Amino acid sequence: MATALRSDVAAPPRRTALPPGPRARYPGQFLLEIRRRGILPFLRDVVAPMGDVVHWRMLGEHMTLVNHPDLIRDVLVTHQKLFHKGRGLERTRILLGNGLLTSEGDFHLRQRRLASPAFHRQRIATCAGTMTGYAERHARQWRAGETRDVAADMMRLTLAIAGKALFDADVEGEAAEIGRALTAAFESFNLSMLPGGQFLSRLPIPAARRFRRARERLDATIYRMIADRRASGADRGDLLSMLMAATDTEGDGSGMTDEQLRDECLTIFLAGHETTANALTWTWYLLGEHPEAESKMHAEIDALGGRVPTLDDLPRLSYTRMVMAEAMRLYPPAYVLGRRAQVPYEVGGFTLPARTVVFASQFLAHRDPRWWPAPERFRPERFAPEESESRPKFAYFPFGAGTRVCIGEQFAWMEGVLTLATIGREWRLRLDPSQVVALQPIVTLRPKFGMRMRCEPRR
Repeated sequence: MATALRSDVAAPPRRTALPPGPRARYPGQFLLEIRRRGILPFLRDVVAPMGDVVHWRMLGEHMTLVNHPDLIRDVLVTHQKLFHKGRGLERTRILLGNGLLTSEGDFHLRQRRLASPAFHRQRIATCAGTMTGYAERHARQWRAGETRDVAADMMRLTLAIAGKALFDADVEGEAAEIGRALTAAFESFNLSMLPGGQFLSRLPIPAARRFRRARERLDATIYRMIADRRASGADRGDLLSMLMAATDTEGDGSGMTDEQLRDECLTIFLAGHETTANALTWTWYLLGEHPEAESKMHAEIDALGGRVPTLDDLPRLSYTRMVMAEAMRLYPPAYVLGRRAQVPYEVGGFTLPARTVVFASQFLAHRDPRWWPAPERFRPERFAPEESESRPKFAYFPFGAGTRVCIGEQFAWMEGVLTLATIGREWRLRLDPSQVVALQPIVTLRPKFGMRMRCEPRR
């Protein structure tokens, strides 16, 4: 790996040359490679070995990967005002509208101000009972010796939790439909990433039709929740009530329209269950493959006396949290972030042209042997305080960073740890011998073929 040069300290004389990187042998080569092998193998095998700042051209655009914690920090935090979202987030607008994930500038800051009170630590604390209650109820449906698709189970569970905790809505009965719609939307997402994708998505072709049907199904649930709440006029103290009542006291004093509510609710609803479900699925898989770590987690859970964990137990579940942290190191739900430079940007002694798309990959950074010895090994103890303090901060950033850091990060940590502890007190899971484990990096990092696992009772 090349030595990285931080962009906020004295740098060598300014160069006009672009950073080193792979050069396509024929037009469209890299796009074809990505479609054939996937974006992660392309970044890992073709781009990252060439250094900490690597440049290539694709679809007529400049692309650059930064792969050092200092450089990642500069893009996401120190110089974040010089960047807007990258191509991926630009194109997710066709599904999510102008929500927190896709909006920019002053509007993004306004919407984040309006949504932030709903994710205050004290407000999130009231959701603990909902999380453990739904997790316990789901675990009761399992039977000893049966094989279940744990990926589908975790999707249904986190969807139900998000619906109840954030919107006081019972969507459990719709979970299968919503899950299918979300999967269809994500699988059609590749269409929007092609040149002219924003126009292709409007054509009467099968992939575009599937996407439109999926979006309409998701909209039906969100707009129904908004209409029901408008009709009742009730303030239930949840995210939806807070968003409806919020006014921008630092701006023009206005609130959100139904369309803005739809965009924010859909963004938080989907992001709030999709990413956590993936994190939990990969965690169960890794625990099943590493019985020693699983036994340590079970011992910590059993020390609670066999009861369902509560909010007050979170400090006693430190190893369980380390297990989840290590799972998100190896399989981060958000596996790459993209930012588009609004002006020429100096990094590592090179100058990137304006509108360069700059990538920072959690998947690559989390497996970099410079910061993670034996990086492919599952070892939760890496996240013990004495080890964490010795690593660069941006060697690990599963929830992003800066003003675009995930607004629901604390909600996700609490949900993940309490769910692992609630289900883990009753069950251990073992991978079905016929299950093929492969990555499906689309919008999030899903298991490509699900995750069939055998249920073994612990009691």
